[in-house]
Parts: sequence; structure tokens; C-alpha cells
Amino acid sequence: MNDRRLETIISRLLRTGVLVAAATVFAGGVLYLIQSHSGRVDYRSFGPGSPALLSLSGIVRSAAQLQSQGLIQLGLVLLIATPVARVAVALAGFALERDRLYTVISLIVLLILAFSLVHAG
Repeated sequence: MNDRRLETIISRLLRTGVLVAAATVFAGGVLYLIQSHSGRVDYRSFGPGSPALLSLSGIVRSAAQLQSQGLIQLGLVLLIATPVARVAVALAGFALERDRLYTVISLIVLLILAFSLVHAG
């Protein structure tokens, strides 16, 4: 593994992650418009969405059932996961290159990201 190959892998990962996330959000948005085109929106009150969409398993289950809000949420989760995956790939690449400094730095960044995602909210 060399630096050029690692950069290519990371750039493809980022591009693919963003495109898949955007396509998922777009599909959810189109489905939402189809399913609720005649609904009347009440702008006087704002509340949280479905309680099922507050957990990752609920989001995946909702998206698997082709519920529009679940698809939109899944797209946003994929968008958030893309840079986290980038750090994980960089960590693996630096470890394969035997670059100890950047391996440790990437590991610290990945641990901080994982901690913040698990303890968010």
C-alpha cells in the first residue's frame, strides 16, 4: 500500500458515500411527495418525528419498508458515516504502510468520532 493508492481508495469511498447518501435522501424525498402530496401542513407546531426513527435499527427497518421518512433518515446516516469510514480506511492504510504516527492519530480520531456518535443526544 502506498500513499497514492490510499488516496485513490479514500477519494472513491468519499465520492461513493456522498452519492449513495444523496440518492437515498432524494428517493425518500420523492416518495414523501408521492405519499403525502395532498396532506395539509400545520406550521404552528413542530414536533419530533416518529419514535421509531430515533434509533439506527428503527431507521433501517423503516427504510426497508420503503417509508419515506426512514429513507431520508437513512440517507443522512449514510452521509454522517462516510467521513467516519474515511478515517477507518485511513487507519487501515497507515497501519499497512507501517506508519505508526499516522496510525495512532487516525485511531485517536476514530475513537473520538465513535464516542461522540454513541453518546450524542
